[in-house]
Amino acid sequence: MAGNGSGTQLRFTTWGESHGPAIGCVLDGVPPLIPLSEADIQPFLDKRAPGQNRFTTQRRETDQVKILSGVFEGVTTGTPISLLIENVDARSKDYGDIKDKFRPGHADYTYWAKYGIRDYRGGGRSSARETAMRVAAGAVARKIIPDISIRGALVQIGAQRIDRSRWDDAAIDANPFFCPDPQAAIQWETYLDDIRKAGSSTGAVIEVTARGVPPGLGEPVYEKLDAVLASAVMGINAVKGVEIGDGFASAALSGEDNADEMYLDNGQPAFAANHAGGILGGISTGQDIVVRFAVKPTSSILSPRRTIDLNPGETSISTKGRHDPCVGIRAVPVGEAMMALVLADFLLRQKALTREGSRP
Repeated sequence: MAGNGSGTQLRFTTWGESHGPAIGCVLDGVPPLIPLSEADIQPFLDKRAPGQNRFTTQRRETDQVKILSGVFEGVTTGTPISLLIENVDARSKDYGDIKDKFRPGHADYTYWAKYGIRDYRGGGRSSARETAMRVAAGAVARKIIPDISIRGALVQIGAQRIDRSRWDDAAIDANPFFCPDPQAAIQWETYLDDIRKAGSSTGAVIEVTARGVPPGLGEPVYEKLDAVLASAVMGINAVKGVEIGDGFASAALSGEDNADEMYLDNGQPAFAANHAGGILGGISTGQDIVVRFAVKPTSSILSPRRTIDLNPGETSISTKGRHDPCVGIRAVPVGEAMMALVLADFLLRQKALTREGSRP
């Protein structure tokens, strides 16, 4: 697949560039007879869409999705599902001044080093514009796992973290940051306004939780659920770190503290804690699956930075155009989508392994 697709039982491939005529994806392996329409996909794309507030890029893309194949009379047919979104507000001229320069922190140099050519218009294939199709694919994946709920939230922006004692699920959709802490969201408005006005950027940490995941999902030893999840999330643009459950904080715990003790609750297995993030030995425990990932600051900033050009020679660069002061905000629905795609894939694998779930 040349790195443009992922999945085993449920496979998806994305295509398109930031400033091309359109972007799209193909999903193969979606079971037949699942009700599906554009209306099932659009709400998730609306969460990720740019230009919704002053804290995201002002590129005006409606991100209206079209289903081109794989659906007939309102249900999936079991054949490949093709989805398309037209690009309607690309401004390629914004990048004319940097076509011969490599932007520090971007994939400009690495794409050129690999292919000998690069699409400098908004980053081309390496642009976060591609993630719109991941969100669309993730919306389809959610239809395969209707009993699993997935919720993402921004838990840190720059050095400012939420107060977990104030966590409120209802607050996540009530502010432009997907922040579960209403007080932190208010503080972040001032903080990010200053960042935006200075032409700079900042990073963020996103937490995605999946509830209702059955035990037993995951394939030992090289297709562990947490390993595949980490790979899927790490593949999101600008992500530089991933952790499952307590993650790096578990290194400071004792064995006694870290052990998720088990007991019986009405005769059913239960856990006293969830330091492991719902996965042990690469297989789901039935607890909430918790994934956290760090997104670096947006590399497109106004402050001049040292770089080189194609001559080659040393020069400086200041990136103009429309950019997110914190790309981590719109990464929240993308993280949710990758969680959905991985879990749907593993659920279909498990059904195949157990002959459509014949095992208890």
